[in-house]
Amino acid sequence: MKELHEITDLLYGDGIPMSGSKVDQDEAVRIVRERYPYAEYCIVTDWRWIDLDVTPAQFEELARTNRKPTVIYADTVIYDSSRRWDVGDFVRTSFLHKFEDGFIFKTLNSIYILVGNGVRKRAALEVIGHIF
Repeated sequence: MKELHEITDLLYGDGIPMSGSKVDQDEAVRIVRERYPYAEYCIVTDWRWIDLDVTPAQFEELARTNRKPTVIYADTVIYDSSRRWDVGDFVRTSFLHKFEDGFIFKTLNSIYILVGNGVRKRAALEVIGHIF
């Protein structure tokens, strides 16, 4: 029952407000394409920035591979350049590699363009494994 409560709170509970792209969607895509012309990208909205509670060993492994214990969970995919997800799908990213300009969430595999407002939350790594 505790796990269900944690998942529900993560998906529907309050968090610290965050803003996504300050430019319109077309301009955000132009910026990403200019910087990363060959990278796959996914435009998302209704997103949550999730800082993960990890062990020191897990943190060290992530750091060794240039990643941070942070993921994005978004309720709505607006567009995915590689067609991994359909419009309207939800998505959970892999771990953060780099965050730029307040809206470009880069993993080692893809770039996520954060559109609109989101929230920042904290969760146990195990909880994330239950929502996808």
